Amino acid sequence: MADVTTKQMAQKSAKIAAGAVVCVESEIRGDVTIGPRTVVHPKARIIAEAGPIVIGEGNLIEEQALIINSHPENIMPDTEGVEPKTMTIGTNNVFEVNTCEVIPENTVIYGSGCMRRVQTERPQPQTLQLDFLMKILPNYHHLKKTVKGTATPAKN
Repeated sequence: MADVTTKQMAQKSAKIAAGAVVCVESEIRGDVTIGPRTVVHPKARIIAEAGPIVIGEGNLIEEQALIINSHPENIMPDTEGVEPKTMTIGTNNVFEVNTCEVIPENTVIYGSGCMRRVQTERPQPQTLQLDFLMKILPNYHHLKKTVKGTATPAKN
């Protein structure tokens, strides 16, 4: 019974901006803010345990993707004096299943061999794919409720 209560409380702490599409089957824990025109697929996981996660506008978070703001291995969560650090994700990012690592700006990972290259310019936003998903996902999945009155996430 305690797990159900904890899960319900964790889900209520997510702030979902109007215009975002977040499937109920996704897992969102902790202080998470999701910006407008962001799509979160079912089975995606967003976990804010070491501090808040702020996701900007126009992001695509696909199935099985994991975004986690966690404590470093050498710091325990209950250690005194540890300040929460906000993880900020900008705009127009695509998160697909990949290994756990920090990826440099403008990196494109492609192909079955996970080949990489760094673009000299920012990649084009996934506008057409986002529009399609925002129209189709509500037909097949229940969505989490958005926060009324907020169009953009809080900026630090």
